[in-house]
Amino acid sequence: MNNFADVSLKRYLGFAFLSAFLISCSVRKDKVAINQLDSVPFKEQVGAFNLPVEIAPIEAPFQMPKLKRPVFPALTKLITSNGAKEGIIITKEIQQTIDELNAKGGGTAVLPKGKWQTGRIILKSNVNLHLEDGAELYFSGEVKDYLPAVFTRNEGIEVMSLGACIYANGQENIALTGKGRLIGPAKGGSVRKQTMTTQVIEGFVDLSKPVSERVYEGENGSPVLPPMFISPINCKNVFIEGISLENTAFWNIVPIYCENVIIRGITVNSVGIPRGDGIDIESSRNVLIEYSTLSSGDDCFTIKAGRGEDGVRVNKASENIVIRYCLAREGHGAITVGSETAGMIRNLYVHDCVFEETGSGIRFKTRRPRGGGAENIYYNRIRMNLTGSAFNWDMLGSSQHVGELADRLPARTINALTPSFKNIVARNIVVERSSQFVKVNGIPESPLSNVLIEYADIKSGKLFTASDINGFTVKNARVEAKDSVISLLGSRRLTFDEVEFIVPGNALELSVASSEEPMFINSNPKTIKH
Repeated sequence: MNNFADVSLKRYLGFAFLSAFLISCSVRKDKVAINQLDSVPFKEQVGAFNLPVEIAPIEAPFQMPKLKRPVFPALTKLITSNGAKEGIIITKEIQQTIDELNAKGGGTAVLPKGKWQTGRIILKSNVNLHLEDGAELYFSGEVKDYLPAVFTRNEGIEVMSLGACIYANGQENIALTGKGRLIGPAKGGSVRKQTMTTQVIEGFVDLSKPVSERVYEGENGSPVLPPMFISPINCKNVFIEGISLENTAFWNIVPIYCENVIIRGITVNSVGIPRGDGIDIESSRNVLIEYSTLSSGDDCFTIKAGRGEDGVRVNKASENIVIRYCLAREGHGAITVGSETAGMIRNLYVHDCVFEETGSGIRFKTRRPRGGGAENIYYNRIRMNLTGSAFNWDMLGSSQHVGELADRLPARTINALTPSFKNIVARNIVVERSSQFVKVNGIPESPLSNVLIEYADIKSGKLFTASDINGFTVKNARVEAKDSVISLLGSRRLTFDEVEFIVPGNALELSVASSEEPMFINSNPKTIKH
């Protein structure tokens, strides 16, 4: 293990993380507990370049199983043994190698150094697909190379579609490893030309049909739902390590309905690709993501749990997820919870990570008709250098996606599709640059509740803007902002405890509409109301 990981682990094992929300630590009451921030990592200490050989024990403020590296039978087979050659599509030869190993009880299918071309590959139980250093696997850009349609989930809705470039369904003990490169579907092909981009997915998919009839195969040039890059579904004991991915057509790594997943040492580059998320955990449980570096065209690390009515019907949570020692280099959000939240997202712990040049740092998204929500979300020892907000809750969305439900008022009647976000803790946070410290657009009938930000050193442009919160505490923090406005709408129980504000004129300006006044405990400077 590298020095940083070893030191960080030892520190963590000695650190009593608060599992009960808003229980105070017995520490000295400094204006800014800078000593608490010494262990926050720098970008040189995290990410794929620092991947250790061993997987350290997992520590979290909730119960996690002991996830271990899978073991495969000793049998190894080169894809070239089945006639694979460079310069031609070798889907058949790769699949034959995987199938043969699976039939013999398992083993490792090896893709040697070279430039190889393929269509969709389907992983099978007890097989590790290993890409040697120097192996480059190029995926076809043609729809025909991803047929027939397979069962999957696209943007939180179950369908029969192209699935993924590397796909699996109902398998156990599967792996994708090595130092090779995966290059997504070629540009200019029918996959990208036929991708549906004209409407939101719930407007495109007929939810009144059974899933078996929601088939999108691109027949006669009709629209398709694009393939994800790597997406096992309904699988147990999934292991992905070391590879790099680029040029995806859609989300990169997406476990769906999976259990016991380890993703480590991954490098993703999808900058400039719309919807090019890095890693999306979708309605899966017991997940470890570590030492990965993501440069993404959309969000980097994302937790999802199904969308709206279809997600509520499935009702599968994303839970027990640890993300550690990772680097988000570019992307809309570094770590995003949502916006598909129907099955609930709970028990997420993100620690010892660095967000470098992403938009938002810690980001939450949902919409009124998305359902579910998120609870018991923890962050610890995070460093951010951002172009957007450090903490951003976007709960209403835009009329483009949800019509009049994006309007804050009138408050709606709470129903099965009303999401709820609560019990969120962030400690030991360093924000070197951001456009805003906190930005909340909440839901009036379901306010954001029970949030704690503690031990933080923040530098931002704007200060604090929030609508519809009920219980939000900033404690033991130093906040340096270029403006001095705290703006509240429909909000209650906002507390600043032992917070040092460094703002223009050394005075805070409050803009409070239909809200309680915030409480200031041992904080400075004094406020000016207007």
